[in-house]
Order: sequence, then structure tokens, then C-alpha cells
Amino acid sequence: MADVDLGTGRDDVQLRFRDDEQAGFAAVTVDSFLDQADAEAVRIEPGDDARGLLPHLSRLRLVEVNFPSHTDGRGYSAARLLREHGYTGELRAVGDVLVDQLRYMRRCGFDAFAPDQWLDADDAAAALTRFDHVYQSAADDAVPIWNLRHG
Repeated sequence: MADVDLGTGRDDVQLRFRDDEQAGFAAVTVDSFLDQADAEAVRIEPGDDARGLLPHLSRLRLVEVNFPSHTDGRGYSAARLLREHGYTGELRAVGDVLVDQLRYMRRCGFDAFAPDQWLDADDAAAALTRFDHVYQSAADDAVPIWNLRHG
């Protein structure tokens, strides 16, 4: 898969494009994953319950979370749930991923993005580094600004 350097200073954030599929990983549906003892990659669709994957996090190497529409935010919850329960593999947002969503997706735990439509790497890097402070806790380790002021 061809990765694009987003200039974020982090080597764990990658921008990928749909024609750059990673060899060796065929993501299966959640139901199929639960029925296969050797699957290492899963694709979460809106409406899938990511909690079913929690007992299997140690064998997962890739989780794709599909965003069929940029207005469907259920994937954010799935990502945060997986990260907060210790998933350390690649967490990839796929589908209708917009540049304006990248920072929020990153805060929920996504470390790779495979948008259906091409995103400019400079715009993506700017989106990921635009703000110095955050307002609430998330799956990342950023300290909310109110905690900095009153901590």
C-alpha cells in the first residue's frame, strides 16, 4: 500500500487510497470474523456492534471502519471503544472520509485513512495539526485545555 507522509511528525498516521490495498489483509464482516478462527482483519459497517470483537482484539491486525456517508458518525464510537479496550493494531477509516474529519477520527483512535475520494496530503497534514488544544478527553492522550488551566 502506498502511504502518504502527512507531515505530522508521527509515523503512525497514514493516508491511503482505495487502489493501494495492503497485500495479505482481506477484511471480512464482523459476523464472518467471529465464525473464523484464523481471520486477522475485520470490516465494521454502520450498525455492527464492535463490542463483539472485544474478546478477539489480540488476534486482530487490521480493523476497517466503513463510513458510507460522512454524516454517519457511528464509526467514531466503534473506534473509540476498540482503542479504550486495548486494541493496538491498525484502525483504518474507509469510505466517505473528508479532510475536515481527519483530526476527530485521529482522536478517536484511527491511525490510517482510506478515503473513497482523493485527499491532498498537505490539506490532510494541516487538518491533523491545525489545533494545539482539545476540549474533551478521547481515545488519544491529549489533555483537555480546561484540565491544563485548572489542573
